[in-house]
Amino acid sequence: MATKKAPATKKAPATKKATTTKKPTTKKMITETAIRKRAEEIYLKRITEGIPGDSDSDWIQAEQDLRNQ
Repeated sequence: MATKKAPATKKAPATKKATTTKKPTTKKMITETAIRKRAEEIYLKRITEGIPGDSDSDWIQAEQDLRNQ
């Protein structure tokens, strides 16, 4: 008794998936200690040069300085 073979099916050509390339993140982690140290440097410079300001503005400036490095 002969067995029937299933008809050959054509496979769809492989499609290329769109690949997305991610830029490597080089975002530096800024620690509170680093901000505190930079804020102190800003404070000391501000005091010796007689520049008006306060600790809050020193802290904000320190954060901005460290982010832009």
